[in-house]
Amino acid sequence: MLAVACLATVLLSVDLTVLHLALPQLVADLGPSATQILWIGDAYGFALAGLLITMGNVGDRIGRKKLLLVGATAFGAASAVTAYAPTPELLIAARALLGVAGATIMPSTLSIVRNVFTDPKERTVAVGVWSGMGAAGFALGPVVGGLLLDHFWWGSVFLINLPVMAVVVLAGLAVLPESRNPASGRLDPASVVLSVAGVILVIYAVKEAATRGLAETGMLVAAAAGLACLALFAWRQIRLDEPLIDIRLFRRRAFTASVGANLIAIFGMSAISLLFAWYFQLVLGWSPLQAGLAGLPGGLSATVGGALAAGLISRLGRARVVALGLTMSAASFAAYTQIGLDTSYLFFLAPMIVGGAGMGMTFAVTNDTVLASVPRERAGAAAAISETFFELGGALGIAVLGSVLTGSYRDGLRLPAGLPAEAAASAGESLPTALRAAAALPGELGAAVAAAAREAFVGSIVVTALVAAVMIAALAVVSLLGLRGVPDVIPEELLSESRG
Repeated sequence: MLAVACLATVLLSVDLTVLHLALPQLVADLGPSATQILWIGDAYGFALAGLLITMGNVGDRIGRKKLLLVGATAFGAASAVTAYAPTPELLIAARALLGVAGATIMPSTLSIVRNVFTDPKERTVAVGVWSGMGAAGFALGPVVGGLLLDHFWWGSVFLINLPVMAVVVLAGLAVLPESRNPASGRLDPASVVLSVAGVILVIYAVKEAATRGLAETGMLVAAAAGLACLALFAWRQIRLDEPLIDIRLFRRRAFTASVGANLIAIFGMSAISLLFAWYFQLVLGWSPLQAGLAGLPGGLSATVGGALAAGLISRLGRARVVALGLTMSAASFAAYTQIGLDTSYLFFLAPMIVGGAGMGMTFAVTNDTVLASVPRERAGAAAAISETFFELGGALGIAVLGSVLTGSYRDGLRLPAGLPAEAAASAGESLPTALRAAAALPGELGAAVAAAAREAFVGSIVVTALVAAVMIAALAVVSLLGLRGVPDVIPEELLSESRG
């Protein structure tokens, strides 16, 4: 059962990063604009994050196994559509469909783990393995993508989903137990609409603010509408007998600190994954496979960190393990501020391994704390909250830190004189578009544009890594205080019976 749950989770994590390596080929083939590039990367995570709360509750009502198998089948079908999308617009729509299908899978896997492993110590270990495998998927995505892109076109990175999901469905039919909330009530349609609209509008507002500025009218309208939807959603949940989520859970320091740690940790992790995919390919000139293999040590160390978390809890306590993991991650980001145009790969290894292990430890402890805060019958809803913040953090990481990267890139870009206006505009959008514009220019001028773009991009990585390091270091302090007093072994429903 745990193997099936982990396999599905790994594939969803792979899908969040596998596109990073495919972007250079995709840009050359479909010719998307800089805004479309961001939407191609974000549509999957946005749709997934917007529907997680709803799908977690659907699983509690109709059965987690049933929802997982239906979602896995839909995910395979959507992957085929994505692989053969002929235009950027259709690709964005197909990626959104992948997110819808993925929203049915992620809370189902974690809630099944919660219901099967009822012994508190076994649950902590199982959640640690599940979390570590999810983190490993971020590193496996570029490796899988690199292997495929060295031999096939960019759409092949999505076709690999089909055989894996076939294994999940067939094995799931055989070994997964069915579970549901026997006392679940009617799913409230108004809550569903408010939660989906609120999450998507807020994320859209963040993207618009990052790309067009805080004074942009569309951004302000989206932000106001999104916050209003979320406020109405919270107000409605308090008054429902069967809410989608128990808003009162956020009054507990342990719960709030855990979901907050998930959001900020993945915030930095998702952005740096994209940065290094571009750095290794477009700055150092490596092949997609070489770039994918370069990130593998970080994913493997995340798996180890997740597996070791249960043992570390008994020695250090939950608060210290999370704070230690986040501190390790912040230190790795700080190290990345020292990279240059020709930095040796050996320089990356130590911070990559240290940061990966820290992330694995963090996710294992925070996910277990969230799951232990509710009865098993509401495991789907609790898993959905954790995963919503996880996916929201990933999407916001690309949007916000990606915008920090873009702004810093533009500020540091020093183009040669005499450059045509159209080429200058393309060079100022992003490194991939700059290199595409440089390839169309005469020899020396094109080489000068490419060199200037690479230098500006490396400088923007330094700024982005520093911002991420500061944010994660601050979160380490908050987590140390927020998780203080949480017992090492959390018995069944201990937190749900407590008002602390």
